[in-house]
Amino acid sequence: MELWIPLTIAAAFFQNIRSAMQKHLQGKLSTLGAAYVRFIYALPIALIYCFMVLQLTDSPAPAIDSRFLSYALTGGICQIMFTVFLLWLFSFHNFAVGTTISKLETVMVALFGLMLLGDQLTPPVVVAIAISAFGLIILSAGQARLGLIGLLRGLWRLPTLIGLVCAAWLGASVVLFRAASLSLGLDSFMVSAAFTMTIVLLLQTVLMGILLVFREPDQLRKLLRHWRPAMLVGISGGLASIGWFSAFTLQNATYVRALGQIELLFTFAATLLFFREKVSLQEIIGIVLITASIMVILLAG
Repeated sequence: MELWIPLTIAAAFFQNIRSAMQKHLQGKLSTLGAAYVRFIYALPIALIYCFMVLQLTDSPAPAIDSRFLSYALTGGICQIMFTVFLLWLFSFHNFAVGTTISKLETVMVALFGLMLLGDQLTPPVVVAIAISAFGLIILSAGQARLGLIGLLRGLWRLPTLIGLVCAAWLGASVVLFRAASLSLGLDSFMVSAAFTMTIVLLLQTVLMGILLVFREPDQLRKLLRHWRPAMLVGISGGLASIGWFSAFTLQNATYVRALGQIELLFTFAATLLFFREKVSLQEIIGIVLITASIMVILLAG
């Protein structure tokens, strides 16, 4: 098994834990404040991991040039913009179709990867992405209790456009993070990934911190007050970032994000086994399609 596969699965697993932990902060922090937790509390994990990698590999810190910095900064801004646009999407009364469309991130990763890095995809992977995208739409529509007619009616509304822009921001960030890591030109993928992750998180922490100071300054105090649950979010989010950035450095980002949809299988399993919630036939069909796409990715990867 190629190393990027277990790294991606581990990243998806820890991301699932981070998302579950963030739910405990609902009501204690604003949506923007809860989003900031993933950056500021994950930064210490990134710094410690980067220091350990540099020590274990006996490597100096890579030199930062304008190319690397532009990729890292632009990617970090794209991820923040994804968060901002997602918050805007949630402000609409009829945002269900928009959130469904925002799940098409893997398609965007494939497009940006081709345009920015010249990443090529094999025909089986193209089929897998199409199956995954279809499965994601069905699953998301099922979770939002959207029928086919409701989904089609909502395609021409502003929230749908915002959802598509959300997918584009997130897809661009993934490709730019991979571009930043590869631009270092290092032999050790661990050093490239660890250093890139740390710089990106540092930039995001500063940029989003400035945003909070101007928009919701009270959230900074609340972030410190609720440090215990926030720290758990940071630890799980930091571990997820280690897996994602390492996998992006080793493999085409489209493969990584397509396999990363396994996170939805973890969520689905938790819904059935732990929360004992009922799921619709539409959701089951979506999960089956996503599972099929993951199997194709594993075989083609």
